[in-house]
Amino acid sequence: MDLFGAMLGDSVKLYALMTPPAVLSAFLGHTKKLTSREKNVIALKTSSAIFIIGCVLYVWGSSIFELFGFTLDAFRIGSGVLLMLTAISLMSDNGDDPEIHHEGDISVVPLAIPLGMGPASIGAVMVMGASAKSHHDLLAGVIALFIAAFFMYLLLRLGDVAGRALGKTGIAILGKLTGLLLAAIAAQVIFTGVIGFLR
Repeated sequence: MDLFGAMLGDSVKLYALMTPPAVLSAFLGHTKKLTSREKNVIALKTSSAIFIIGCVLYVWGSSIFELFGFTLDAFRIGSGVLLMLTAISLMSDNGDDPEIHHEGDISVVPLAIPLGMGPASIGAVMVMGASAKSHHDLLAGVIALFIAAFFMYLLLRLGDVAGRALGKTGIAILGKLTGLLLAAIAAQVIFTGVIGFLR
């Protein structure tokens, strides 16, 4: 039961790290002229790309630490700072469609990267993976990533409905709430890194 609770908590954290309001806003801005089928395909490809990228970084993050000689605590501090900057960016967002002009398939760039899996979320996922103490922890993290990516798919799948229901103001408010949650997560990550570094 504790493992299930931890996995559910990780799913919520990961979903917040994926900045759903920013992804939804960009998705709505880029897909205005597309058909419902085309939007569904982009939603599936975006969530799949987020899950695959997240899994690679989650499972092999510790190897990346060893390759570049990073310590886990140093990376916690760095990713926490980036996460805090992301939170500040969300708090200052007014809900307008992002001015991103991209030709061709938008599911991977810019939706999956850098919006869904940006520097801050990548750093946090790598820290979580490196902190896993057993194969059960790794499996729980992968499942949590899948759940978070699945909810991202549902959000984009219902993007038109969500966009009409929330409006620009609603998306901006949701973004600010997400920013507050990310700021709290960032503070905890930085605090943990500093305590570990001082020891």
